[in-house]
Amino acid sequence: MNPFPFTVEEENLICIYDTGSRNALINNINDDIPHFEEPELHEIAESAVNKLEAMTDAEFFTLTFNPAYHGDDEDEAEV
Repeated sequence: MNPFPFTVEEENLICIYDTGSRNALINNINDDIPHFEEPELHEIAESAVNKLEAMTDAEFFTLTFNPAYHGDDEDEAEV
């Protein structure tokens, strides 16, 4: 089991950033946190950063981030 389980919301947030470097990802999220208007988004971002900071680069590079899409399968098929 992954010792750093990310929530769906955290993974979706992470996926909008370049995940090529753990440190750059942490810095980019931290740079954006003051600009997030919703308190819930602050919490999600801070939680994701805490998990990223708790892991090593080697652990980070074993992860695969896939955004979760919400919606009807029929709607997705029409795109």
